Amino acid sequence: MEIEDRKKLGQKAVSVAILGNLVLTLFNFIVGILSGSTALIAEAAHTFSDILTSTITFIGFRISLKPPDKLHPYGHGRAEPLVGLVIVVFLGIIAFEIFSEAYKKIFLGGPVTPPETIAAGMALVGVVVNLIMTTYIMKTGKKINSPAIIADAQHQKVDIFSSAAIFLGVIGAQLGFPILDPIVAIFIAIMVLKTAFDVGRENINNILGTIPSKEILDNIKECSFLVKGVLGIHNVRINYLGPYASVELHITVAEDLSLKEAHEIAHNVEKKIVEDVDVVSMVTVHVCPEGDDDEFCLD
Repeated sequence: MEIEDRKKLGQKAVSVAILGNLVLTLFNFIVGILSGSTALIAEAAHTFSDILTSTITFIGFRISLKPPDKLHPYGHGRAEPLVGLVIVVFLGIIAFEIFSEAYKKIFLGGPVTPPETIAAGMALVGVVVNLIMTTYIMKTGKKINSPAIIADAQHQKVDIFSSAAIFLGVIGAQLGFPILDPIVAIFIAIMVLKTAFDVGRENINNILGTIPSKEILDNIKECSFLVKGVLGIHNVRINYLGPYASVELHITVAEDLSLKEAHEIAHNVEKKIVEDVDVVSMVTVHVCPEGDDDEFCLD
């Protein structure tokens, strides 16, 4: 995918997140005040925090698009997984706040005041809107392979569960079980922590350069073998740079080739991988003559 296309899709996804959460914040607050629902007012604060994380995501995404320079020869792609880790911190704070409020209500005898009926309608709207936003942002994040936008979508998904909790709290109150609200909140907090763990693990692995899927390795090898003159491939290494990756690999060629011919084959392999493997933006090929018993040129 071209950088300009990736930029447009990424900015659109983040803009949808910011605008959608701004509208939800406003309506949650208004309906919360009118209905006397502390749960919806709290949800308004929660969705406002989503605006902040989406803004951070936007900043990280823009930084990642900056081209390589003297100080950053591999570009600025790792800004995205770093932003993903910032979002993990926000998720941890949200989980702590939910746990604290539920603990007060269940164990310290705090006031259990479930949302009123009008809040249930707003909660259902929140479930639908957040589901649509999460699906769109996640789909876009995966399409452009953006760790930051995928992490923001995971954060957005938490709002689906929190809105559902408000709705269940209202149903519980109508059935005579107001304690249901803080109990459901505990399960939500657990899901938030699970999301934070998954997002954190994925982005840390991205930064540390964890071995990618076998599918990507197979694609790289397949592309290399399509180049005329390549007899073998080995020592394939992939280094993630945020949304993109750099690749280093060794190829085996006939030992009687001239330097110019071997160089041309290596260049064609680099070009083929960059063109056919979407996630790869940079390739370095080391040429080994067939039959060489050097430890770095063994299949």
